[in-house]
Amino acid sequence: MRALTRKRDAFAVFLLLEGATALFYGLIFTVNMVYQVTVVKLDPFQLVLMGTTLEAVIFLFEVPTGIVADLYSRRLSILIGLILIGLGFMLEGAFPAFLPVLLAQVLWGLGATFTSGATQAWIADEVGEERAAQAFVRGAQIGSIGGLLGIAGSVVLGSMHIQLPIVAGGAAFVVLAGLLALFMPETGFVPTPRDERSTAHDMVRTFREGARLVRRRSILLTFLGIAAITGLFSEGFDRLWTPHVIQNLGLPAVGGLTVVVWFGLFRVVSMLIGLAATELVRWQIDVNSNRAVGRALIVFAGGMSASLIAFALAPTFAAGMAAYFIMVTLRHVSGPLEQAWLNRNIESGVRATMFSMAGQVNAIGQIAGGPVIGLVGARVSLRAALTASGLMLAPITLLYGRALRQSMGRERPPVPIKPPEFAA
Repeated sequence: MRALTRKRDAFAVFLLLEGATALFYGLIFTVNMVYQVTVVKLDPFQLVLMGTTLEAVIFLFEVPTGIVADLYSRRLSILIGLILIGLGFMLEGAFPAFLPVLLAQVLWGLGATFTSGATQAWIADEVGEERAAQAFVRGAQIGSIGGLLGIAGSVVLGSMHIQLPIVAGGAAFVVLAGLLALFMPETGFVPTPRDERSTAHDMVRTFREGARLVRRRSILLTFLGIAAITGLFSEGFDRLWTPHVIQNLGLPAVGGLTVVVWFGLFRVVSMLIGLAATELVRWQIDVNSNRAVGRALIVFAGGMSASLIAFALAPTFAAGMAAYFIMVTLRHVSGPLEQAWLNRNIESGVRATMFSMAGQVNAIGQIAGGPVIGLVGARVSLRAALTASGLMLAPITLLYGRALRQSMGRERPPVPIKPPEFAA
């Protein structure tokens, strides 16, 4: 009975962690980019440099920080991560200047590496893999609710002072770490054996194993090319769409809505449209067919490239935001389809290696492509930078076409699709 109680406690703590994290991120991210543009007054290159720094920190420290979770404690790793994330956002909100905000990205990225993987490993240790699967589904649902509440809270607090939601969200992460230190259980943790621990050599080993796989299966090289292009275009779009809306499209003077309210509405609308579109795709596309998924991804990728360029060149607010919502919706529904397609074309024994390698290639693409797009934005214009991002994305349709031809005749049993995550 005592063990069952501990499992229930861990399950409840996991739901609290997922819901609170989504709520706090909702508080912060709704106004974060607006704050960097309007208060800190970062130029396009500096804006993209923030994202590049974040990605570089995560890329470099993902494996080393994983040692804490594997060797010492999942719980300790989570607590350290939450504190670093909170301190990072508190620093960013309290000091509206380039260097403090840049340092905040380092703290946030480092904190994210401590929590990445440790949270999932902790709940699996505490309640078992079968019960953990239920926790992940329920946690995603709680997270969606928390995210919407966070957006609402951000609009309220941001309307008072735009820095308030960022500082409050950061402080809330630190408080959450303190609460978890009091009642977060860790009864199922067993240190990973030495020969199974993550090390600094794992990243190199992953590339070596991946390279051997790619030599045997040409479709894997195609998927890595897709991951690289996705990384190249995404950093510029994610960081520059906000200043483009504010500076080029302009926000309508409707009902006295402030810039914080407008961006809160954008976030809510994109989430709701994304959920509806995902459900529609689930019903209309046979995810067990390489042909159906491949053709859909080709259409979606072409639509993303075209809508991003249309967003960049839009002459009016209405036209620009219509293109924006098309872009983010297609991006949202493409993620789980691509994952399903990749799953179906990789043997289970090497799947983890290929997903890890694809993630690293994507990060390298962001690190390489972000500064280039940022320089275009700073030296030419935001419209030119976003247009360049759209053009960078265009070749992905050719790669999807190549992958479709390579995958024909390799139909596999159905695989589950991971619930999509909303971009920050």
